[in-house]
Amino acid sequence: MPLDPLAKRLLTMMAAAAPQARSRPSVEARRQSLAKLMQFARAEAPDVTTSDGTLTGPGGELPYRLYTPAGAAELAPGFVFFHGGGLVAGSIATHDRIAAALAHATGCRLVSVEYRLAPEHRFPAAVDDAIAATEWVAREAASLGIDADRLVIGGDSAGATLAAVVCQEAAQTAGLSIAAQCLICPVLDFEETSPSREAFAEGHLIDRATIEADLSDYLPGGVDTADPRVSPLRATRLTGLPPAIIHTAEYDPMRDEGNAYARKLLAAGVAVEHVCHDGMVHNFHAMGAILPQAQLVLSQIGEQVRRAVKA
Repeated sequence: MPLDPLAKRLLTMMAAAAPQARSRPSVEARRQSLAKLMQFARAEAPDVTTSDGTLTGPGGELPYRLYTPAGAAELAPGFVFFHGGGLVAGSIATHDRIAAALAHATGCRLVSVEYRLAPEHRFPAAVDDAIAATEWVAREAASLGIDADRLVIGGDSAGATLAAVVCQEAAQTAGLSIAAQCLICPVLDFEETSPSREAFAEGHLIDRATIEADLSDYLPGGVDTADPRVSPLRATRLTGLPPAIIHTAEYDPMRDEGNAYARKLLAAGVAVEHVCHDGMVHNFHAMGAILPQAQLVLSQIGEQVRRAVKA
């Protein structure tokens, strides 16, 4: 269907505010751009309380924020959340409203993790942090008020990359039980391009230059982009993965890889709930100040996660 009129208006506003760069965007420019974009998130969750802490990762202490929705049981389902930002940008702060909204919608105690970013810390630092953080939450679940048997792993954009990798790795690890994975506008393939990456390479929120710059900053030389820890879509062993909740957007450059991953998981016998949102763009779930569909998808995710963890 056509691009949603409000999404089109948003893209026009953003293009006017930040004309297309003629050269590779700097890391600082990409970080500032994401921070400004996340100001469009209108995801009020007044009944969610927070507390901050740190956990020990493979490269040092990692900050986290625990979100507790009102009425949560002494042991509630848990949700480990990894923020997006191309693995070079984003933080607990940029995604604070989204994390709170997800805690509110899902009824989970949500742990938002601040993993190491490139180019200061290149692959596999973020992957190692995500795995370590998930293992830490599982170990410390009781002290966090989380039922370790009802743990969801999720993220948006590049955070969904990490969530998918964590779930693939956990499937090979005894003792780590994941109830579901939740992938929102996931980035899943850097090995090959796709029709959606070509069709929406410019002017659709995230452009080819930014994607290429993020990948260049993230990957050291010599790393195979077909490595499933880089491109989860390229994994060949998908049986035994946790049930998947996947949300993609029609006008997202990463649409096709998210849709393809849903199909591959289904073919491997994994339970999948997949919705491709007509007329929407990348990261639309975080644009509630402009797009009514943002609140709708957060509510939908809430219902799906509650079913998965039987909340």
